[in-house]
Amino acid sequence: MSKALSVVFLAVALDAVGIGIIMPILPGLLRELAGTDDVAPLYGLLLAAFGLMQFFCAPVLGALSDRYGRRPVLLLSLAGGALDYLALAWSPNLWVVAAGRILAGVTSANMAVITAYITDTTGEAGRAKQYGRMGAAFGIGFIAGPALGGLLGMVSLRAPFLLAAGLTALNFLLALLVLPESRPVSAERRPITLGALNALASLRWVVTVPVLARLLVVYILAEAAGQLAGSLWVLNGQDRFAWDAAVVGWSLAAYGLLHALAQSFVTEPVIRRLGERGAFILAAVADAAAYIVMAFATHGLAIFLIMPLFSLGGIIEPALKALMSFRVGPSRQGELQGTLAALGSLVGIGGPLVFTAIYGATRTSMPGAVWLLGVLAYAVAVPLLPSRKALAPTETSAEAPPGE
Repeated sequence: MSKALSVVFLAVALDAVGIGIIMPILPGLLRELAGTDDVAPLYGLLLAAFGLMQFFCAPVLGALSDRYGRRPVLLLSLAGGALDYLALAWSPNLWVVAAGRILAGVTSANMAVITAYITDTTGEAGRAKQYGRMGAAFGIGFIAGPALGGLLGMVSLRAPFLLAAGLTALNFLLALLVLPESRPVSAERRPITLGALNALASLRWVVTVPVLARLLVVYILAEAAGQLAGSLWVLNGQDRFAWDAAVVGWSLAAYGLLHALAQSFVTEPVIRRLGERGAFILAAVADAAAYIVMAFATHGLAIFLIMPLFSLGGIIEPALKALMSFRVGPSRQGELQGTLAALGSLVGIGGPLVFTAIYGATRTSMPGAVWLLGVLAYAVAVPLLPSRKALAPTETSAEAPPGE
C-alpha cells in the first residue's frame, strides 16, 4: 500500500502546484484577455469562484467515493484537472478562463477523497502521521507552484498551464496503473442521499455523532486562525518591515518548507508521546505564541526566528482530522472528509476578507493587532477540546447514526 499512498501524495502535491502555479501569472493573463490593467475585481471573483466550487463539491466527491469507491472518483478528478489546465493554456477569452477556474475548484475538491483513501488504508495509530505527510505534500507543492509559475511565466503566460496539464496527466496514468481501490467490494455501500451531497445539510448527521460537534467547532476555529498567515503575510512584511519581493519569497519558502518538515517528521513522534489531543494543544500553544510575536515584532528578523513555532502549527490539522475520523465508521469517511473540506473552503473564503479588512482598518493605529485574533481563536478552541475520557473509543463512535 506504500506505493499507492505515494501516488495519493503525488496527487496532493500536484493539486497544490496547480493552485500555486497560477498565482504569479493569472493577473497577467487577465490583463491580456481583458485589455485593461484594472483586473483586481475580476481576479477576486475568480478566487471566490474557485473556493465556492470547492465548498459545494467536496461533499459530493466524498459521498460519491463512499458509494462507488475512492479510485474512480479520484481518477475522474485528475482527468478533469488535466483538461482544465489545457483549456486555460489555450483560453481565447475570459469566459474560458472563468469556466476553467470553476472546473479547477471542482477537481481540487478531491482532497476529501484523498483523505478518505488514507483513512481506509491506515490504522488509527498511524492515521495522524499519514495526514501529516499529506499536509507536507501539499506544502511542497505549494512552494513549487509559484516558483514554476513565475519562471515559466517569463517565457509565456500559457506555459505554466501546459506544465500543470502534463504533470496531472502523468499522475492520472500512475493512478490508473498503480492505485488499487481502498474500499473493498464487500464494504457497505450506502445509498447516496441529497443530504450527503450538500455541505450544509451533511452537517445534520455530523453533529449527532458524540463529541464530533465540539471537534468540528475546534476545527473551524483552528482553520480560521490558520488563515491569518496566508491572508496577511505579504502585506504585513511589506508594510511593517519593508520587505521586497525577494525577502517575501524567501520567507514564504522557509515557512512552507518548515511546515512540510514538521508534518512529515514531527507529527508522528509528538502524537506517539502526547496523543492526538495533547499534540493539538502543544501545536495550538506554539502557533499562538508565534502570533503574539507577530503582533509586537519591530524587526523582520524576528519573524524568521519564530518560524519553528509556526511549523509546529502544522500538527494541528492532522491531529484534529485523526480525532474526528475515529468517531465515524468506514462507510461515511468520505462524507465526513467532504464536510471538513467544504467547511475549510468556506473559512478560506471568509477568513481573508475579514482579516484583510481588519488589517486595513488597524494597520496605522494598531499595527500588528490583527494577529491577536489568532491567539483569541486558540484561546477559545483549546478549552472546547473534549477531554481524553470523552475522546476514548466507544461502540457508538464506530459508525455515525443515520441522521438523514
